[in-house]
Amino acid sequence: MPEYVTDADDPRLADFTGLRDVELRKSLESERGLFVAEGEKVIRRAVGAGYPVRAVLTTERWLASLADVLGDAPVYVVSEEVMQGVAGFQVHRGALASMERLPVPPVAKVLEGGSRIVVLEDLVDHGNVGAIFRCAAALGVDAIILSPRCADPLYRRSVKVSMGAIFAIPYARMDNWYDGLEEIRAAGFQTLALTPDQSVTPLDTVEMSDRVALLLGSEGDGLSSRWLREADEQVCIPMSPTAMEAGVDSLNVVAAAAIACHGLMRGAADPVSKSISQN
Repeated sequence: MPEYVTDADDPRLADFTGLRDVELRKSLESERGLFVAEGEKVIRRAVGAGYPVRAVLTTERWLASLADVLGDAPVYVVSEEVMQGVAGFQVHRGALASMERLPVPPVAKVLEGGSRIVVLEDLVDHGNVGAIFRCAAALGVDAIILSPRCADPLYRRSVKVSMGAIFAIPYARMDNWYDGLEEIRAAGFQTLALTPDQSVTPLDTVEMSDRVALLLGSEGDGLSSRWLREADEQVCIPMSPTAMEAGVDSLNVVAAAAIACHGLMRGAADPVSKSISQN
C-alpha cells in the first residue's frame, strides 16, 4: 500500500534527498549502495535489467502507471511541492525510484565475446557519460570500459540523459589507469585513440581487426599523452577545412563519440551473426 507523506524532511525519504548536490549524492549513494532512476521509462528499464527497487517517491498522478513494476517496495506519495522540496528541483517525469546497485563486473569479464568496445578516459561530466552510453548502445557497441576517474554511469543525471541505455550495455571500471590499456590489448583488441589532430589517420580509412577498442578522452584535454602513445593507432574524424579556417577545429566529446561509434562498427559482425558464432 502506498504511504502518503506531507513533510519533505520525513526520514523515510532520505534516499531522495538533495539530488542536485553532487558531493552529497556521491557520499550517500556509495554509503547505501543505491542510485536513483528518474521517470517511468527509466525505472522500468532499471527493473528490467535486474536492479531491485528500494523505494519509490511519486505523486498521485503517476502512481497507477508504475503499479505493475514496483513489487513490494515502499511507495511514498507526495504533493508536487514536497517532491520539489525533497529533490531540490521540479521532477517533470513524476517519479523517482531508489534502486539497489549491483556488483560491477571486472574488465576481463566485460571484454569476453566483444568485438567493438569504447574506452573512456577521465570523462567527469555525468551528462556526457550518459549520452555516450546512449550512442554506444544505439549503434551496437558491445561494452564500455571506464578509467578509474570517469564519472559514475549510475549517477541520476547519467541515467536520465542515457534514457536508460546505461542498463542496455555492459560496462566495467579499470582498477589501474596507468596499465589499463595493457589488459585490453592482451585480450586481443586493436586500440584506436581518437584525437582532433587532422594529421593522423581518418577513422573511416583504418583497417580494423576483429576486435577493436575506441579510446575517447576527457572533455577538455582529450586523451592523455600516455594513452595516445600506447594506442596502436591515432585516428581522427575529418573536419571541414572551411570550418577549421574559421576556428572550428573539433567536436564536443558526445558528438565525436556518436560519429566515431558509427565508424567503429564498420566491418563488425551484426548481432545475429555474433550470436550464431558464439553458440
